[in-house]
Amino acid sequence: MTPSNALVFTVLPFLPRALSWGTLGHTTVALIAQNFISPKTVEFTQHLLNDTSSNYLANVATWADSYRYTAEGGFSSPFHYIDALDSPPETCNVDFGRDCPEEGCIVSAIANYTTRAQSEEVGLVEQQKALKWVIHFLGDIHQPLHVENLNVGGNTINVTFEGEKTNLHHIWDSNIPEKLVGGYAMSDSIAWAATLTAEIKNGTYAEEAGGWLQGLNGKDGIESAMLWANDANAFICSAVVPDGVDGVEGKELDGAYYDSAIPVVQLQIAKAGYRLAAWLNYIATGKVGLKGGYGVLLTSLCSLSGNLMSINAFLFKSIALGVQKD
Repeated sequence: MTPSNALVFTVLPFLPRALSWGTLGHTTVALIAQNFISPKTVEFTQHLLNDTSSNYLANVATWADSYRYTAEGGFSSPFHYIDALDSPPETCNVDFGRDCPEEGCIVSAIANYTTRAQSEEVGLVEQQKALKWVIHFLGDIHQPLHVENLNVGGNTINVTFEGEKTNLHHIWDSNIPEKLVGGYAMSDSIAWAATLTAEIKNGTYAEEAGGWLQGLNGKDGIESAMLWANDANAFICSAVVPDGVDGVEGKELDGAYYDSAIPVVQLQIAKAGYRLAAWLNYIATGKVGLKGGYGVLLTSLCSLSGNLMSINAFLFKSIALGVQKD
């Protein structure tokens, strides 16, 4: 039996959701991942994507956003987010049973398409689609407003940014990253990815990066995706709406709010790229980890037998590290 091609999708009225992180964020996540994946994973992904160019992952990083607006791909629209029914800014959390409906969500989609990306039984075309979804969804799940229900993930919270009327979701997707970097061309993504990669290897994030992979379990995509979803969702309370909707509604956010958001955006893009690399390594090799001594050792999942968490804890202790709502 092959994994399902699409999680059951029921057409319901909903507000269109935004393109998480925009082009800049998604291509940067993919480029960071390229800097950490193993040689075998490079070979696997380039073969599957039929692309040996220098930006082979980045070239498909936004495919899922285009595909979901086609007649063929409309079923995938709910897979770009999960609507956490929490109560920010008092409480922030994601609960799979509570928040992921029968038609699916980003958490179940990551699990499903991870399995399909590994399966030759589904055919080359579907395996390629699955890989492209995984590349994209690993970016989406790190955008805080893609793991939050509040005001349709911030889409109905009207704000102003640099004098232009927009919404809260959009400024986190695009305005903040693009103002920070200066554009959204591939060259901008390449430069930003290089900066964040350096920070992961021997800069701001060097000491904490290994912890970003803690709990990674390729055999249980839902478990891993839920860790990432809750990690991102916590920023709803601490950074996105720390003073509630009234704290941002109708306000100009390109000043102090922008300044406080920059560290969160940088951190989440870095995490997404690093975790994507480790996840792609699992898809390609069946092993968890990254090259170059960063993060978890490459260890066969088959030998972990449910003890992944305790083994990871031992490894991290023993190894010194050198919305979608439119």
